[in-house]
Amino acid sequence: MAGDNLMNVHNTFVHQISRPHGEPVIENFRFVDQPLEPLQDGAAWVKNIHFSIDPYMRECMDGDWELDEPLEGRTIGRVVKSTNPALNRGDWVFHRKGWRAYAQVTAEESRKITPVEGVPLRTWLSLLGGTGLTAWIALTKITRLQPGESIYISSAAGGVGSAAGQFAALLGAKRIIGSTRNPEKANILTEKLGYTDAFVYRSGRISAQLRDIVPEGIDVYLDNVGGEQLEAAITVFNNFGRAALIGAIAQYSALTPSVSPNNLFDIVGKSLTLRGFLVRDYTTYQNELEKFIIPHIQSGKVVPQETVYYGFENIVGAFLSMLKGGNIGKALVSIE
Repeated sequence: MAGDNLMNVHNTFVHQISRPHGEPVIENFRFVDQPLEPLQDGAAWVKNIHFSIDPYMRECMDGDWELDEPLEGRTIGRVVKSTNPALNRGDWVFHRKGWRAYAQVTAEESRKITPVEGVPLRTWLSLLGGTGLTAWIALTKITRLQPGESIYISSAAGGVGSAAGQFAALLGAKRIIGSTRNPEKANILTEKLGYTDAFVYRSGRISAQLRDIVPEGIDVYLDNVGGEQLEAAITVFNNFGRAALIGAIAQYSALTPSVSPNNLFDIVGKSLTLRGFLVRDYTTYQNELEKFIIPHIQSGKVVPQETVYYGFENIVGAFLSMLKGGNIGKALVSIE
């Protein structure tokens, strides 16, 4: 199939050129320009439009990402040229070849997105993307939140937390408590994102803060942080509580191991269940998520909370800002 003439177009990649020591810095990255390579049979050129910025990428920097090679990430783009009848010019596709201006993908490496009225395309990287799916799996498959239960969510104003609070409200949670970095974020949690309670955590005091808010205890915990936050949840858990271990952003750049939690034996005493998972193992539930959530997005009951940075040249800065808590909701980069 014919498409745009891309003969004189250059591609721009972001490479990681060094390993971080502690917090990543802009010098760990380099922008690289090069001509587009020939389009292979059965593939398509996709112009990347929306880029997902995720905490897991920090772990990738320690070894999963090869140095001086194109990086990866969840991305939505538009097909501009194709040699595959399953990928037509103008199609919107989701794929994982991010951190670059153009991506060459096959049908097997991508998933078509059919735009839905009242749902911005970016939503397939936030509430309807891996972020929202992570929250959905944590709530419905890992912890199996029940109506009337109380749930605590750490890093509540982040991408997963902003989705999980709203989803938990729809699922009938009685108390939805979130911890975050500052009062502005705490207000957004309770005013916009379904939380009944929110607090600004203080190191060394998190268990006491959580106990003050919910003295009756919690039934479910979604752990996006690890360390003291997990220790606090174990302290306040009711018997037979369940935790989904999603991430440990507090430890990704730490130069010394975390000393928390110090109460792991309470897992035995309270008959708790703590279970980690990777969302990539649950992609078969994507349609279930969309069927449940899309009507609520269209009605305005559920809001895709996003912090959008514009311009591909800002992708590294957006990533570094996200790691420092500069985003509210899902962090994204968009070129339009």
